[in-house]
Amino acid sequence: MSELRDQPEIWPVSDRTILGEGVVQTFLNDDVTTPTGETMRRQYTRHPGAVAILAWNNDDEVAVITQYRHPVGFKLVEIPAGILDHPGEDGLEAAKRELAEEAALEASDWRVLLDFFSSPGAGGESVRVYLARGLRSVPRPAGFVLEDEEADMKLFWVPRSELVDGIFELRFQSPSLVQGVLALETARLSGRLDSLASPSAPWPAREQKAKLDALLPGVAGTL
Repeated sequence: MSELRDQPEIWPVSDRTILGEGVVQTFLNDDVTTPTGETMRRQYTRHPGAVAILAWNNDDEVAVITQYRHPVGFKLVEIPAGILDHPGEDGLEAAKRELAEEAALEASDWRVLLDFFSSPGAGGESVRVYLARGLRSVPRPAGFVLEDEEADMKLFWVPRSELVDGIFELRFQSPSLVQGVLALETARLSGRLDSLASPSAPWPAREQKAKLDALLPGVAGTL
């Protein structure tokens, strides 16, 4: 089964309606033609994509932040993360920016831990989680101001083992934190840390998104 993998595929869209446009996402209704010739209707959001950073220091601690998330009514424990800010933005550069903005850190060693779709049945958000090591404190980028939810954000260094315990104790729900910490634990225990993917590794979801966006001229949120 080593050849089993996610395969890029785009089914034809016979009709599309923009149901709403937001600052980040666009809500669409598509009539999609299936391989059997039938039509199915799907409503979903288009999203520019995001990066998250698992910053792991030499004391076996991970940098986490607490941030209010209004849609779910929780202040979540998260790892630093953010959306891709402009068309074609490099994922690693975005990760470096978010780590500096949210945690006032920079890293000398970057790897890819995992890629995932946050909710592929309901939206187009793809997330790449980076492992950042060789950390040091830096000033936040010039001109960057913490505002809105970020103004209430707090940074903590938490032992890796405590995060693992907290996940299985159902104390943490942020998908980037949960998946990132468990991926780190798997890589650590299986001896894969030195063979993790390069930060410049292809990001198939972004390549496919570019093809999807080419079919959506003029639709906001298709970065």
